[in-house]
Amino acid sequence: MKQFKRWIKTYSLFIIFAGFLLIILEWLVKKEMVPSFILPAPTSVIMMILENWKPLILEHLSATILEFFIGFLISVIGGVLLAVWMFFSKTMEKMLYPAVLISQMMPIIALSPIFVLWFGYTIWSKVAVTVLISFFPIVVGTYDGLRSSDKDYIELLRSMGATRWHTFIKLNIPMALPSFFSGLKLATVYALVGATIGEWLGASEGLGYYSRRMSGNLNAEGVFAAITLLTIVGILLFALTSAIERKALHWKNTE
Repeated sequence: MKQFKRWIKTYSLFIIFAGFLLIILEWLVKKEMVPSFILPAPTSVIMMILENWKPLILEHLSATILEFFIGFLISVIGGVLLAVWMFFSKTMEKMLYPAVLISQMMPIIALSPIFVLWFGYTIWSKVAVTVLISFFPIVVGTYDGLRSSDKDYIELLRSMGATRWHTFIKLNIPMALPSFFSGLKLATVYALVGATIGEWLGASEGLGYYSRRMSGNLNAEGVFAAITLLTIVGILLFALTSAIERKALHWKNTE
């Protein structure tokens, strides 16, 4: 309850501002100053969600969430392992770090059809897009965090007889956590976007597929219903990651 009150206090101005914009939009659409097929009224979007909650939530949202979690889990495990490998090996750093950077310079829209060609219209084509788009912040955040350890602390531990592995466990990992969680929060958002992009370009279910189908039918309410659900899910996932960060870095928050 205390945390909820703090959250309301922190974001009260944004909530008021967003509510004001929604009221203005509702009024503009009702007065036919803005065509509803271009920008639907917020109440129409809410009604669309309520009337179609079963296919929207139980079918399409659940498919998107499944793709997100599989891709996100692969990104976190693979990204952390790769970052640790590059941290311990300069050879691997010189060989793999440029490859990680290049992977983010490739247009995701252009690669998605290739993933569909490789994996077909299965869940793995969407997972591949999710991994590709969310992998980078995990690797960079973890690697930069591991390298941020103070050299004086390292020398102190070595003077006390600590091995490189002990230094890694006792110093490098705790010092890397803030940077790791920064990358993790970005990856949370990117992974959801990646799953949606993969669905948009080739899928038979998911919110990305649903919004593309609604767009083809010129159903603006359906498109914005999918966008609204994705936004809500993204906020909740980001908030969950932030809560885990606060728990893990309680020592930093009390400084």
